[in-house]
Amino acid sequence: MEERLNSLEVALTNEMREREFYESQSRRTKNPLGKTMFARLAEEEQEHYERLQELSVRWKREERWPETVPLTVKNTNISDILKDFLKKAREIAPADKDDLGAIRTALDFEARGAAFYERLSSEVSDTKEREFFRLLAAIEQEHYASLKDTEEFLTNPAGWYQQREHTGLDGA
Repeated sequence: MEERLNSLEVALTNEMREREFYESQSRRTKNPLGKTMFARLAEEEQEHYERLQELSVRWKREERWPETVPLTVKNTNISDILKDFLKKAREIAPADKDDLGAIRTALDFEARGAAFYERLSSEVSDTKEREFFRLLAAIEQEHYASLKDTEEFLTNPAGWYQQREHTGLDGA
């Protein structure tokens, strides 16, 4: 039990660090897409932190996995941000090297987070505990995929559009 409580503390630290990073990037960037995406990621990481904090407090008090911790968190909609933004925007502000660097740092955070939660899920025997950590791993993986999509868009918008729109070079 002690090892898993320590893992929860690591998870809490990681979620807080990620939230702080995303908030600072949302304030820093001039790119409206980046601003919106980083702000949403910060909100989601805050929710993960709060859920893990609740779990940690109850686990310490009850000395076992709490029966009443919900196995859900708000659905992530990070992937919709780029789609919605493109529908509304007439002109996309170019990303600067700091924006791309921040996205690449975020990609590393999310990949590590997904692997960490997946590892935790594989180390436990309690079904509810396993499901909770798998849920967090899946959300972190979704964040990763959305950030990767955004990175591709910012580095090669024409190629991104071509791939998404399935247009050919012959205009067909």
